[in-house]
Amino acid sequence: MKQTDLQPLLIEFAAERLALLQRHEAGARVVSHYDFNNTYQYVINREETHLTWLQSALTEHGASVPVPLQPSRPLEVPTAGKKGDLSPFKGILDDDERRLDAFVERWRPRVAGVTHARHRIMLDVILGESLEHARLFQQAAAGFEDVLGRRTGGVARQGSVLSGRWQE
Repeated sequence: MKQTDLQPLLIEFAAERLALLQRHEAGARVVSHYDFNNTYQYVINREETHLTWLQSALTEHGASVPVPLQPSRPLEVPTAGKKGDLSPFKGILDDDERRLDAFVERWRPRVAGVTHARHRIMLDVILGESLEHARLFQQAAAGFEDVLGRRTGGVARQGSVLSGRWQE
């Protein structure tokens, strides 16, 4: 792969990655279940790190992170069921898993053709972590609440996360 081919590839990859991050931010605003929201927070944190890496790579090539390929739209807040009913969030979690799997499937062959070793390894790490994030969403969609670890002391799950960070 020529240097002139690498910049457009990195730009396209970064735009798609940014669109996924924005989608996950939208999911975090509507998935109020505490443990599932924590999963979103973890994924968003890693994706922000990925974008920092991509920004550094793009800066080397005289470019910056572009606008996302698909603008993020707000998600509908699911209708809450009975207390402890996780089904209102299943569709959102399933969709996020599908989007991440499709992202990896679309980019894996293209990344394999990158000859710049450092950038190829970076892109491979991002793809690998994207598969891990898809697995986390899959587990959450299946109703597994201990996605990021078990609660200690048998503490009952209660409460939810507000859709906005600061409420007055």
